[in-house]
Amino acid sequence: MPRVTSLPARPAALEGRDLMQAFGPQVVLRGVSVAVQPGEVVAVTGPSGSGKSTLLHLLGGLDAPQSGEVHWAGERVDVLGTQVRAQRRAAQLGLVFQHHYLLEDLTVLENVLIPTRLSGRGDESRARALLGRVGLTGRESAYPAVLSGGERQRVAVARALAAHPAAVLADEPTGSLDRANAQAVAQLLVNLAREEGAGVLLVTHDDRLTRYADRTLHLLDGQFTDEAPDFA
Repeated sequence: MPRVTSLPARPAALEGRDLMQAFGPQVVLRGVSVAVQPGEVVAVTGPSGSGKSTLLHLLGGLDAPQSGEVHWAGERVDVLGTQVRAQRRAAQLGLVFQHHYLLEDLTVLENVLIPTRLSGRGDESRARALLGRVGLTGRESAYPAVLSGGERQRVAVARALAAHPAAVLADEPTGSLDRANAQAVAQLLVNLAREEGAGVLLVTHDDRLTRYADRTLHLLDGQFTDEAPDFA
């Protein structure tokens, strides 16, 4: 019989292992572990003070955990120096926040190109294609000041995917938008990331956004729990 060769499993797009973080006597994360596979969307919910922002900062390499490990596309990054970690972040992660953080003196196209220039991956043709996919063809030369809130956040989505990231971290990405724009932006982010094979970790207070996720994790008092948090 012919020998069957199994292909090696792809590493998680994004992974945190046994993450612990405290600020003085206050323990914020208590051994949290999470893995997001390529093309998977994982939502993290929880009330204010549950540790969501701290978890996002650790997974994004913006802070180093007091203990535990952070991996991007199979590479451990929490042990890297600040500058090297920033270079890896530009190449491996896309970031979308509640505020779009577009540079007002750059055009839409120039804003989308920022990650590719930092990482050395991607090009102008890809940036233009992504802008087309988020419905902004013809707006490449516009400046952020003339865009609506929904349009600005769609630019942020295109920018997050410009450098072919392994994973996208989205922190309340629709928190400043009305319902219609929030749903449109969330759907764009999820659909594009899945098409690109990027994992998505979506932190949100909005239960409506969890419908776009493959699974939802609830964070409470620095630990994941099976109990859905009450935001009321």
